[in-house]
Amino acid sequence: MTERAMQEPTLLLLTALADAPRHGYALIQEVAAISEGRVRMRTGTLYGALDRLLQQGLIEVAAEEVVDGRARRTYALTGGGREVLAAEAERLRAVAEEAQRRLAVAVVRPRVRGAFA
Repeated sequence: MTERAMQEPTLLLLTALADAPRHGYALIQEVAAISEGRVRMRTGTLYGALDRLLQQGLIEVAAEEVVDGRARRTYALTGGGREVLAAEAERLRAVAEEAQRRLAVAVVRPRVRGAFA
């Protein structure tokens, strides 16, 4: 991964796998729960993202089984995926902390009309 910000679907998928391996449908449900229903992944988007994350080595196939005549893969976070997710969580925490600090300063020191920041 590069140093640029992680896209939200990637962040949500890695977060959904952080505490337990999950299969595709469970991931769709978990992403919706984490985002409080704001993000609903479609099947095609999910499996495209999972393929990309597999290629990047951030997730792995933890198990494969046949359920009702259909193959079901269960995905898990790799050690590298855990490291990337932890780094992104720290980056987001630092940005949110700075935003909160600046908002608090703005409350104490209101902007003057016509003044530039």
